[in-house]
Amino acid sequence: QVQLVESGGGLVQAGGSLRLSCAASGRTLSRLAMGWFRQAPGQEREFVTSISGSGNTYYANSVKGRFTISRDNAKNTMYLQMNSLKPEDTAVYYCAGRTSYVYSSSLNDYNYWGQGTQVTVSS
Repeated sequence: QVQLVESGGGLVQAGGSLRLSCAASGRTLSRLAMGWFRQAPGQEREFVTSISGSGNTYYANSVKGRFTISRDNAKNTMYLQMNSLKPEDTAVYYCAGRTSYVYSSSLNDYNYWGQGTQVTVSS
């Protein structure tokens, strides 16, 4: 069983930056494709970005060029660097893992989820 714990959320002004972390235990991240999703109030959870087991990345158009996903297999941790934040980025951010090397943008493809961390961007 894999446990995922997010951290790094908070309140930031528009144009600012935050870095989220997702620490894993129970299984090495290097064997998993990982992803970040987010859910704004009253909205469905949506895909943000994903990274394959080999390090290939894939981004939603809304965050491309502003967000960067990465992983440190030695620390069993995944990161989401968020720059040029906008008020519409406000949401609870969830990290997720799937028992496959291949990245995916589909919620249903992920087997493991963190509890979420709140990101609030003020205008």
